[in-house]
Amino acid sequence: MYAIELDGFGGPDVMRWTEAPDPEVKPGEVLIEVIAAGVNRADIMQREGKYPPPAGASNILGLECSGRIVQLGDGVTDWKVGDPVCALLSGGGYAQRVAVPATQVLPIPPDVDPVAAAGLPEVAATVWSNIVMTAGLKKGQLLLAHGGGGGIGTMAIQVGKQLGARVAVTAGSDEKLAHCRRLGADIGINYKTEDFVAVVAGEGGANVILDNMGAAYLTRNVEALAPHGNLVIIGMQGGATGELNIAALLGKWGSVTATNLRNRPTTGPYSKAEVIASVREHMWPAVAAGDIIPVISAEVPITEAGRGQELLSSPDTFGKVVLTVPE
Repeated sequence: MYAIELDGFGGPDVMRWTEAPDPEVKPGEVLIEVIAAGVNRADIMQREGKYPPPAGASNILGLECSGRIVQLGDGVTDWKVGDPVCALLSGGGYAQRVAVPATQVLPIPPDVDPVAAAGLPEVAATVWSNIVMTAGLKKGQLLLAHGGGGGIGTMAIQVGKQLGARVAVTAGSDEKLAHCRRLGADIGINYKTEDFVAVVAGEGGANVILDNMGAAYLTRNVEALAPHGNLVIIGMQGGATGELNIAALLGKWGSVTATNLRNRPTTGPYSKAEVIASVREHMWPAVAAGDIIPVISAEVPITEAGRGQELLSSPDTFGKVVLTVPE
């Protein structure tokens, strides 16, 4: 097959579309012929040498894809050859074919564009596992999602509204905030001109905060929590080391949790299989009904993967970028 291989670590120019060994299909896995792969910040970090894949995972970039099943591994009975699917991966998505545990595969509903579906698994699993399975967001509560214009943020808005919560988001431009409101966000906060702590405090505080910034927002996120609120940290775009004001957290009866999706085990408690099963049961009906949609900013040929990653990093991009893969 052909795949994106890294010629060392560095900028987009280290990525090459070249021949690579076909993946081996192990028991319990399916082989997917890829038609599109989602682009994520983790891909950029791995390309730069800052985020190695978990032990045993493919060294090829790509944490999600869409396509059709072309082979079943021993013991797989829930899928058949030809099924249109999307999948959560530990790696390997930037390729013509990828092997993945069958428990990490989701069906593509008939009315969902198969290419756009490549932008669903990673954000769906991240948002659902964090705001629902970890933080327990409930109807009527307030969710604050930082980075409302990104893939995670656009999914958090939709999932929050499906749960009956109120949703506040931060973004760096009024244009992005307008897009967020069209998706359903109740409160838009321009972090360049407004203090999100003050805005959220005026609403009684946030019951759940989904944070991709890490250290830079730690103190203010605690301040923004409602009593008994939950801060869930999923990224470190603002740094890895911060100071936690324990007195402020005690005063809120609050909690701080940090999670990582890629390094979850394949099966068992807190596993990718557990997350995908919950997403399929509770969230996928809304995807099939069109109430939750993939928000795709651009589709780029995988031979131009560098341009796709640059688009993801652009402040003008709203939602996800996907790479289309030739047969």
